[in-house]
Amino acid sequence: MSSEGAVRSVAIDGPAGAGKSTLARALADHLGLDRLDTGAMYRSVAWSALRRGVDLAHDDEVAALARGLTIEITAGAADTVTVDGVDATAAIRTPAVDACVSLVAANPAVRAELVARQRAWVAAHGGGVVEGRDIGTVVMPDAQLKVYLTASSDVRAGRRAAERGDDGVSEVAAALDRRDSLDSSRPVSPLPDPAAAPGVIVVDSTGKSADEVLKEVLSWL
Repeated sequence: MSSEGAVRSVAIDGPAGAGKSTLARALADHLGLDRLDTGAMYRSVAWSALRRGVDLAHDDEVAALARGLTIEITAGAADTVTVDGVDATAAIRTPAVDACVSLVAANPAVRAELVARQRAWVAAHGGGVVEGRDIGTVVMPDAQLKVYLTASSDVRAGRRAAERGDDGVSEVAAALDRRDSLDSSRPVSPLPDPAAAPGVIVVDSTGKSADEVLKEVLSWL
């Protein structure tokens, strides 16, 4: 692996609640790189479709919507997401969006549009830390560092429930399981197999602090 100072591109994949955003933020800060949460882009499309009453089953309409959206994601201590000039930072993280984002992500035309935007972002930033579910296999297959971050279902559900102040961990766990099943079985860009990307590092964050996960990943540089 290249030395830390030479690393310009990092791909982080994994299921919801594994800690991708926390790791991406820490790695970006440590390496001095810009950061992109691609999941926020799919959530932005889903939120916009719900807001405008677009039927998510109508692939062409959703794709046309995606192509016309202006999505701005500003990374920082608290990320902000603006869609067509409207602050959607909190709105894209609601249960309603959770329930339908997998359907949006399974739309081939939407994926083509957003992957193109993601690759353009990487080119414009000269690399960066990019998190999602198909980064090391589709968006940045040549990334210098590829991480597949996972955690047990219970841990992932607990983290997600805590983030949202939701005490219904069992309901959150069931929702995450449904999303994982949908994302893993979709025909276009399914949730990557940890072994699918050559050189991928598999990290299980179960029982580990954010600092411990960061140190483990940095040990591979």
